[in-house]
Amino acid sequence: MKIGVFDSGLGGLFVLKSLVKELPEYDYVYLGDTQRVPYGNRSHDTIYLFLEQAIEYLFRQNCVLVIVACNTASAEALRRIQQNYLPRNYPDRRVLGVIIPTAEEALKDHKINRIGVLGTRATINSRAYAREIKKLNPGVKVFQSAAPLLVPLIENGETKWAQPILREYLKPLLKEKVQAIILGCTHYPILKKQIHKLAKIPIISQDECVPAKLKDYLVRHREIDTCLSRNGGVRLFVTDITESLMKLSHEWFGGKAKLIKVKID
Repeated sequence: MKIGVFDSGLGGLFVLKSLVKELPEYDYVYLGDTQRVPYGNRSHDTIYLFLEQAIEYLFRQNCVLVIVACNTASAEALRRIQQNYLPRNYPDRRVLGVIIPTAEEALKDHKINRIGVLGTRATINSRAYAREIKKLNPGVKVFQSAAPLLVPLIENGETKWAQPILREYLKPLLKEKVQAIILGCTHYPILKKQIHKLAKIPIISQDECVPAKLKDYLVRHREIDTCLSRNGGVRLFVTDITESLMKLSHEWFGGKAKLIKVKID
């Protein structure tokens, strides 16, 4: 059986690439809902429906474990998937998110007590990061900034226009003198250097912390690890393919990336 990675678009390829680098022996299936990206401006019920469809598709591809790399879906719909959908339909399979591992990573430096979160409007409105960080350390203050224009900009390969937009999105966080910024969207690592240059403080990026968290999870859950096949295979599925998406997949994952168009609804 395989490890699935889901994202609303292609941003999750950064997470997948880091997983393949750290844990190359496993077989992976990636699903990007490129037809319906971005999720950040969708309603709660729509995000849940899209996530359920994606999880169902990945389970049919023989995935026993799925990582929801999409922060918006993790914030809005993951708990319902874990508490209702899995017990009812797939009690022996697991779906993990990226918000709790990222919150844990942000709190590793005990000197940091003011954390900023940059994310989609849905992720920010959910206050998922603030909630999880407060659970782990009630004394830490969390400040948020919604960045709705970044995902469309990134998915269309137009990051050359990002600098002035980033400056505006970062302004409220820097005004609060945050000591670190969480990139609360899998697309944002493509802008990591630009964000660091503007903010000049530590940047918490999921492509850097998720692989270690998954490795630890598999050590603690041998019943899942022993089910996983180890052929080093990777398949990339998307719900829409354009010339721009093909170009981005090669840039973000590597020249061997081959996108396969599928229907999941």
